[in-house]
Amino acid sequence: MEFIIKARNFEVKEDVKQRIEKKIKDKLEKFFEKIVKIEVELILEKNPKITLDNIIEVTVFTPGEIIRSKGQGTDMFEAIDKVSDKIERQIKRYRNKLIQKSRKNNNNAARSINRGIGIKNIEEEIKNQIVKVKSFTIKPTTPEEAVMQMELLGHDFFVFINSESGKTAVVYKRKDKNYGLIEPNI
Repeated sequence: MEFIIKARNFEVKEDVKQRIEKKIKDKLEKFFEKIVKIEVELILEKNPKITLDNIIEVTVFTPGEIIRSKGQGTDMFEAIDKVSDKIERQIKRYRNKLIQKSRKNNNNAARSINRGIGIKNIEEEIKNQIVKVKSFTIKPTTPEEAVMQMELLGHDFFVFINSESGKTAVVYKRKDKNYGLIEPNI
C-alpha cells in the first residue's frame, strides 16, 4: 500500500507524521485490507480570521471507490483526531456495504441457479432498470466554458470534449462550492 503525506504552507514534523501513521494508516489497515493508496494532505491556513486553521484531508483509494474526509482543528493533532474518526466511520460503512453487496449477489446467484435463470436474463433484468436514456452532442470547449454552460443549465455536472486536451471530460460542482474537472487517462 502506498502512503503519501503532503503539506501546504508548513513543514511536517516527525511527531505529526507518527501521529498520522498511528491514527490513520494503522487504523485503516486494521479495518480494511484492500486499500491501494492513502494520501494525506496537511494545510495550514494563513488567514487570521479562521480559528480552525489546521486542515487535514485524507483520501483513501480502494479498488472500487475513493473515500475522502476532511478535518479541521486549532492544531494539527486535533485535526488528525477529528479526521481519523470520520474516515474510520466511512471505511466501516464502505466495508459493510461491500459485505451486504456480496451477500446479496450470492443470494441472487443462488436464486438464479435455482430458477434456472442464465446470465442473459440477469443482464435483461438490469437493462429493464435503466428508466431514462439521454443523448446529446458533445462539442470541444474549454473547462471554463463548460462550467458556465453547466451553471446555465442548472446541472451538477457537464460532459464535454476538452479543447485543450482533446479528451472527453466532466466538470462538476463540489460541496465546497468550487468546481472539479475529471479527465480519463487512457
